Amino acid sequence: MDPNLLVGYTGSDDAGVYRLDDETALVLTVDYFPPIVDDPFDYGRVAAANSLSDIYAMGGRPIAALNIAGFPEGVLPAETLGEILRGGAEKAAEAGTVIVGGHTVSDKELKYGLSVVGIVHPDGIVQNSGARAGDRLVLTKGLGTGILATKLKAGKLDPNTQKDLVASMTLLNKQASERMLDYDVHACTDITGYGLLGHALEMAKASHVTLELAAADVPLLTGTVDAVRGSFLTGGAGTNRIFVGNDVVWERSVDETFQHILFDPQTSGGLLIALPESRSNQLLESLERACPDAAVVGKVIDHEDTYLKIF
Repeated sequence: MDPNLLVGYTGSDDAGVYRLDDETALVLTVDYFPPIVDDPFDYGRVAAANSLSDIYAMGGRPIAALNIAGFPEGVLPAETLGEILRGGAEKAAEAGTVIVGGHTVSDKELKYGLSVVGIVHPDGIVQNSGARAGDRLVLTKGLGTGILATKLKAGKLDPNTQKDLVASMTLLNKQASERMLDYDVHACTDITGYGLLGHALEMAKASHVTLELAAADVPLLTGTVDAVRGSFLTGGAGTNRIFVGNDVVWERSVDETFQHILFDPQTSGGLLIALPESRSNQLLESLERACPDAAVVGKVIDHEDTYLKIF
């Protein structure tokens, strides 16, 4: 109950925020997970980008980070861990973030990620609870990372699609975060393990509104639909469907393929941004090069009988 704790864990926000003084607050987060790609260097880059994303979702600027790793000593060569850390360091450097150290434990399962500290002005914090009726919803990256990673693990993903998958997961949300601050952003969250609908539900509940999403407007990574139709499905999508439960109404027929994609857990996904309708196209124009898949995917309305409506 510290009065300087501006954002804690009660609202399902992406990071905690602790005020140091009237001008500066710390943004704190931690995330790590097992490999999602085969190449250790790429794995490090993906994990670091994913960890940094929580700071960007809060409108903050990451400044320092600690490595966190679980490593199967004696099973994998030490050089593998070196490549993972090198990948994380490269992505942190791109973000302007200093790796100041870390901690590694012996573990049967390989894991890696970052504990990140960022800064934000106490009056400039962006939470998931500020969405307002009339806002438009912008998603900055295409969906499908969980599905495509499942196909990759099965050895069935073609090299070009794999390249696109890695490019999406290693794309920092840095520019999307910086640009949204110029366009009167009201709320934001990053799309990760709960999938688009899970994180949209958290935003809707925190903001006491209903989100209307247009399934046909949601950007998808190349090959995602074919992968689902090829039965490369994720268990996490089923878990997310249970989490959302009866808080979603399907206003039109959305087939099981696209439903699975909307529930698909994402790794290092994009930002879901709520901002005034008058500013949404301006944001898209400013993101045209940095986030080519960015799109308006829905709108915010006053709360009705459900939190999510899919058209």
